[in-house]
Amino acid sequence: MFGMSHESYLLLDAVVTIIGLIVLITKFKVHPFIALIIAAGFLGLTSGMPVDKIIKAFQDGFGGVLGFVGIILALGTMLGKMMAESGGADQIAQTLIRAFGKEKVQWAMMFAAFLVGIPLFFEIGFVLLIPLVFIVARRTGVSLIKIGIPLLAGLSAVHGLVPPHPGPLLAIGVFGADIGKTILYGLIVALPTAIIAGPIFGTFIAKYIPGNPSQELVDQLARESEHKNLPSFSITLITVLLPVFLMLLKTFADIGLPDGHIVRNWMDMIGHPISALLLALLLSLYTFGHRQGIHSKQILKLLDASLAPTAAIILIIGAGGGFKQMLVTSGVGDVIGHMAVNAQINPILLAWLVAAVIRVATGSATVATITGAGIVVPVVGMIPGVNRELLVLATGAGSLILSHVNDAGFWLVKQYFNMTVAETFKTWTAMETILSVVALIFIMLLSLVV
Repeated sequence: MFGMSHESYLLLDAVVTIIGLIVLITKFKVHPFIALIIAAGFLGLTSGMPVDKIIKAFQDGFGGVLGFVGIILALGTMLGKMMAESGGADQIAQTLIRAFGKEKVQWAMMFAAFLVGIPLFFEIGFVLLIPLVFIVARRTGVSLIKIGIPLLAGLSAVHGLVPPHPGPLLAIGVFGADIGKTILYGLIVALPTAIIAGPIFGTFIAKYIPGNPSQELVDQLARESEHKNLPSFSITLITVLLPVFLMLLKTFADIGLPDGHIVRNWMDMIGHPISALLLALLLSLYTFGHRQGIHSKQILKLLDASLAPTAAIILIIGAGGGFKQMLVTSGVGDVIGHMAVNAQINPILLAWLVAAVIRVATGSATVATITGAGIVVPVVGMIPGVNRELLVLATGAGSLILSHVNDAGFWLVKQYFNMTVAETFKTWTAMETILSVVALIFIMLLSLVV
């Protein structure tokens, strides 16, 4: 078309669509939910997709994201509401502030997110910990961005680099890597990477974008508790970390027990993110509810009220998933991935590059990791002596780069932190890109000694 190859046309079409999406939201002030639907439809029509498949692809992407993320956000928001209402979030915030001091509280947020995030999906860790960001910001007067970016960095680093997250875990299977070594190398790379992209970058960017939280979400998640006796730090921690514990048990069962074993089957169900969060929510109804003197009718009202502020967020994330699926179905991701394979470069750098370009094209870190590993593994087979554990990490690092408007996480962060699209690019997108590049540098250095 227009004298261009099909591949070149698809790339140009994707670039024009993404620029148009940004213009719709920033210049014409179109609601992101509507803008994402328009952009997805435009890309489907102009990329040559059959008309009858355009709506179906969007629906599949929308439902695919919300089938998991929507449930997680709802359960996590309810748990966050109970923690905030009972004063549990306030208790954790006060303990962190006392332990680290006001000047270093951003380090506390990063370490908390890094530890809690190891067995959790990014979205789960986010909704569990976001009340702490609002509470700590309110109590200390420290910038929301200075506290929030370290939390996001801690969660993102382990999401992309450390099993049992789905991307690294599936890449281990594709590359035939050792899971124990991958976890060890992943932790070695992820911690210093999170420090640089989190507390260090967060402190810098907060000077220019301090953050202006939505009053509605502050009232929802960070209001002063009416209860004089706050839940104890230990009870609060047990309740909030129950999903972490259950998911870790699932991981150990998957590693230590054979397929079909009855204990493994039960742990797979109990340790599933949805089941684990549901059980934590049920526990919170006692620890944060009845134990604190909150009656059943009041608990019902609190849970009901907790969902209202997240409705727009859930719809925008779903539309982002639909737009991502349109990019995948139109073939843009495949085109970019195969172009990267043709480059004659170091296998570790190649794995990072392929995952990076697929991430930019599709918006999904997990899709980028899995697809990137599948594309690169035949090439790796031709080059003996490549460290396969580092290939897993390089693919995971590439999958974190340049989160933008086709990534559900971009809209999640934008809405919760009440930022403009431009501010989200300068904070969240920049932080993700720093994570990706710094992780690659550490992986290349590690390749010199392992």
